[in-house]
Amino acid sequence: MTTMNKNETYHEHQPVLLQESVEYLITDPGGIYVDATLGGGGHSLALLSQLNSDARLVGIDQDDEALRAANDRIGNDARFSPLKGNFGYLTRLLSPELQGEVSGVLFDLGVSTHQISDAGRGFTFQEEGPLDMRMSNLRGVTAYQVVNEYSYEDLRDVIYHYGEERFSRKIAREIIDRRPLETTTELREAVEAVVYGKHQIKSVARVFQGIRIEVNRELDMLREGLEQSLEILHTGGRIVAISYHSLEDRIVKKFFKAGNHEGKIEKDFYGNPMTPIEEISGGIIRPTEEEINKNRAARSAKMRVAEKINLPEV
Repeated sequence: MTTMNKNETYHEHQPVLLQESVEYLITDPGGIYVDATLGGGGHSLALLSQLNSDARLVGIDQDDEALRAANDRIGNDARFSPLKGNFGYLTRLLSPELQGEVSGVLFDLGVSTHQISDAGRGFTFQEEGPLDMRMSNLRGVTAYQVVNEYSYEDLRDVIYHYGEERFSRKIAREIIDRRPLETTTELREAVEAVVYGKHQIKSVARVFQGIRIEVNRELDMLREGLEQSLEILHTGGRIVAISYHSLEDRIVKKFFKAGNHEGKIEKDFYGNPMTPIEEISGGIIRPTEEEINKNRAARSAKMRVAEKINLPEV
């Protein structure tokens, strides 16, 4: 994993749907909040500006560079506590006295501007870099291993299911025929060798997305993070989730509907719904055209908000 020394620049991640997420998340200005995707600290800084002096904010990130940048940005604020880790382990990361006492949890999903902008991390196909794609040095699997060591079937499935790429069979076969691949450029060239026309660049992006999701177990961690958010929230506490592609949004939508990942609302003996959560955003909240014009990364963002509710008495 690339480390950042004093001469390197952190490419600041511009927070998406900033005002909307803060307004929905804060129900108690003196409450306890969790920014589960701290990044460069943009959302956390905005949250702190609206919280009282007795509030607490825990910022979680698995990326050392993001943690350093957030600390520099936020400064010495006694209300703020940064933690290194993955939000899929929320209940392990938070101290026991906070569990069941949290007023809100924020998820701003996907890859950050800094990670994309640093070619040495291997996330971008627009510059040459190593096949890495790890969001953290806590994880051992790299894109190199996925690309060069997975079987044809496993590689095809990663590209199809996580990249949603319809040419997954051809692409997986071409990658295997070209092994070993060492760089992001070589991976891009393998995709471009079998996908033609105006949609070629989208196929490249989808393949990179699929491999990145596999490397970081992003969808598994999201499912765990949502489940554990319910555990740490008090009744009336909220989850704000900002997603950037359909795989993430589908998981969030199902969980917000039913409190489980099947999206099936359980009912008691009398037919009353037994869901512990209620979506309160009325569906998807999208960035305004003005925000998209200022920040192109916002164009695919979808925000949903849900609140933990009391289960009805049987």
